[in-house]
Amino acid sequence: MSFWIAASVILILVTASLLLALRGARGSVLTAADSDLRVYRDQLEEVDRDLARGVLTEAEAEAVRTEVSRRLLEADKRAHSAAEASTGQTGLAAGLVLLLVFAGGTGLYLVIGAPGYGDLPMQDRLAALERASNLRPNQEAAEAEAAAFLPQPPEADPSFLQLMDRLRGALAERPDDLQGLSLLARNEARLGNYAAARAAQARIIEVKGAEVEADDLVPLLDIMVFAAGGYVSPEAEAVVERLVELAPNSGQGRYYQGLTYAQTGRADLAFPIWRRLLEVSPPDAPWVAVIRDEIEAVAFAAGVNYQLPEAAQTRGPTQDDIANAAGMDDEDRSAMIEGMVIGLADRLGSEGGPPEEWAQLIRALGVLGRVDEARSIAAEARSVFAEADPLALEVIDQAISTLPE
Repeated sequence: MSFWIAASVILILVTASLLLALRGARGSVLTAADSDLRVYRDQLEEVDRDLARGVLTEAEAEAVRTEVSRRLLEADKRAHSAAEASTGQTGLAAGLVLLLVFAGGTGLYLVIGAPGYGDLPMQDRLAALERASNLRPNQEAAEAEAAAFLPQPPEADPSFLQLMDRLRGALAERPDDLQGLSLLARNEARLGNYAAARAAQARIIEVKGAEVEADDLVPLLDIMVFAAGGYVSPEAEAVVERLVELAPNSGQGRYYQGLTYAQTGRADLAFPIWRRLLEVSPPDAPWVAVIRDEIEAVAFAAGVNYQLPEAAQTRGPTQDDIANAAGMDDEDRSAMIEGMVIGLADRLGSEGGPPEEWAQLIRALGVLGRVDEARSIAAEARSVFAEADPLALEVIDQAISTLPE
């Protein structure tokens, strides 16, 4: 009710201001008519003065009075007609203004407003989002709900299942075997046993303790989010926070951080994270396609007018090129990659390039077995991007991690 009272007061004030403007316009019309009347009255007085001074004869004075009086009467009629027309137009305009303001304002509010909805200041909205975030389903509940629509893994070979049973038995006896736990986590996930995979990966993190690395947290997050159907549970959010703290420039960490914010109603925080990550990530990074699919909706929710840029096109050997080369014989593979590497290396040396192209060169050199040269290029790339955004160094470091020891 208070909203409609306030809206009515605003409507009256707006209408009153418009009416005052219309009355001002009417006043300007009446002032012009009155001015004509004053001129003709002054002329009559001037005729009397001229007659007294002897400038005009009685006959001449009478003729001038007759003409001026005729014009005076016509001016008076025009003044009355203008006043009546102005009054009628003002009333009509006032009615139209009142109707348009009321109908337009009410219609607009019904389209974009929320009739009957209480006021919700920013502080209250953030508090409501925080309460909703705290009431989210936990990991187990989310996995149980997602299990109905997750794709079923292909049926495993019986011999593989026997190996898995043996691996589980071995780890029951040696629960701190990191290599065995890593195998168990990956293969339980392949079988669709996500809870067991999650437990195995969590055990790796527990065993490593203070020596845990970002590469240990990312697989755990991947398992948790996939098993929950793309949902970041409160438990997964805790892992995200730990990952971002441990590796602030981790692409996976920044992606999951943005996803968490987006799912908890904080598009204003998710959008800048994803936009920056999209700007510095190599085109084949696993999170790029997902971000490109979602970022415009996130930007809209954040109140940002954002246009998705065209997908970056890399000019060096792609991951597909390198994968295809792996199926060739050694001579053909080396020749193909060598040609691409030479062109890419020459261009980067003379023109420079984005971090993803340096990363491609590093990976391609690794495929050719020129590990020392790849590490030299990596050192040069780190020097080039030392003063740039730290995420550029993360791209380079990811390429370095693919090199054999």
